[in-house]
Amino acid sequence: MNIDDLNWKILKLLQANARETYVDIGRQVGLTAPAVAERIKKMEDLGIIEGYNTKVSHAKTGHHLKAIITLRAFMGKLKPFLETVKTYKEVVNCYRITGNENIVMEVVLKDQFHLERFIDKLIQYGETRTHIILSNVVSSAPIGKNPF
Repeated sequence: MNIDDLNWKILKLLQANARETYVDIGRQVGLTAPAVAERIKKMEDLGIIEGYNTKVSHAKTGHHLKAIITLRAFMGKLKPFLETVKTYKEVVNCYRITGNENIVMEVVLKDQFHLERFIDKLIQYGETRTHIILSNVVSSAPIGKNPF
């Protein structure tokens, strides 16, 4: 599907606030609420809109440490890891990547002791590197229309 300018405007508004009403979106893009609802439904049906999420403060839920951990899997350990990683509550995002490492994970942990226990679980699958996140510079930036 070719996404037209109106749909891009709707997507931009939904990415900024997924709870925005159809009426408010319609006012901002020049459509009626039913027309906005129809466009959103079509984008959902086509898989352009994959879902809606709630942003949660990790620090306020007791997870005071956030880290990026890369894993370079040992021979024969990547596939078992890919199944196991889905069960780790600490992992909020996990990507299979190219390069020397196979995996990049974003994790949230209570403290450095929790981090140590978590790394102990990972080292059976490969070599790890840990990067503590100090602050977010860009977070959940909206996807926009490509200018080219």
